[in-house]
Amino acid sequence: MTENELSKIVFETGLKIHKKLGAGLFEHVYEECLFYELTKAGLVVEKQKLLPIIYEELKNENAFRLDMIIENKLILEIKTVEYINSIHKAQLLTYLKMTNCKLGLLLNFQSDVFKNGVTRIVNFL
Repeated sequence: MTENELSKIVFETGLKIHKKLGAGLFEHVYEECLFYELTKAGLVVEKQKLLPIIYEELKNENAFRLDMIIENKLILEIKTVEYINSIHKAQLLTYLKMTNCKLGLLLNFQSDVFKNGVTRIVNFL
């Protein structure tokens, strides 16, 4: 399955969850619901995956934590903020570069209209 096919499934799943629960809950609530729905759909999903960083001789195994990675292709960063800013985008782009993934989605469940809270970030490798 391609990154775009996975992102379509994630979008539809996020929309379903947003319609049922609405905006304003904590991030971990949406994360658990997404994990449940996506694994129920048969996708391989890892949540809160640790991402190490290596700097010279230093290796920190717990440097970063990805909210979710799907099929080792698509990274999800889940937010419940008033608006997505450049720091959120930079964070996801860094994760994409460190994992060599091509596509990431920022999902802001605080948005009144779900589609307005979705931002695609592409790593042009």
